[in-house]
Amino acid sequence: MKTSFDATGEVLVVTGGANGIGAALARGFVEAGGNTAILDIVRSPDIDGLSQYQVDVSDRDAVFAAIEAIVAEHGRVDALVCAAAVQPRTEVADMDPAQWRRTLAINLDGVVWACQAALPHMIEQRRGSILVFASGLAHLGRAQASAYAASKGALISFAKSLAAEVAQHRIRVNTVFPGVIDTPQFRAANPDGPERAHWAATTGIGTPEDVVGPLLFLLSDAATMTGSTLTRDRAYPKE
Repeated sequence: MKTSFDATGEVLVVTGGANGIGAALARGFVEAGGNTAILDIVRSPDIDGLSQYQVDVSDRDAVFAAIEAIVAEHGRVDALVCAAAVQPRTEVADMDPAQWRRTLAINLDGVVWACQAALPHMIEQRRGSILVFASGLAHLGRAQASAYAASKGALISFAKSLAAEVAQHRIRVNTVFPGVIDTPQFRAANPDGPERAHWAATTGIGTPEDVVGPLLFLLSDAATMTGSTLTRDRAYPKE
């Protein structure tokens, strides 16, 4: 069965959309006819249908200002994908308190601020879809990744709780476990060596584009679920 998506007239906001999965989704949404607004501290290549706001998602006021600007330009926000995250590698005993707080401020607080900014517009429309990225490390843990794993674990509960709150407004909130994906962040945290070889030999290492189809599905009207999770445990070969 072949699938296609039509996002004509719709507006997607992607935090952390300058690279990795967020950037691939931003392009995919534009290719489906929609408009995408990226919130990120760095810029990505200019693409027709894609607008960019240089925003640190840990800054609540900046997030609110950007989303208000997006609504002023397009008149709506149909979907929000929270992809912004950092993944420092530090042992707990050596972790600077500022690094711990910064990780949670981006990975967890940044999601909360984006949701708070977008929700009033979705509630007014009585329609919307929010996607939150978790990680297998939330369940498995990993040495030197306690802050990242803790933030992703918290997001699982946050998304389920938010889904229960906003279902009455016809807003869906779902969580995605994208699996092991070859993004700049993954490469920085897993340089060439035994660990990368381990992932390649076990789960496989996918590309950001591999996740776009599942994400577009969850953003579409076909995804009649909320408070749910979509998990990609293994990379699936295209051919």
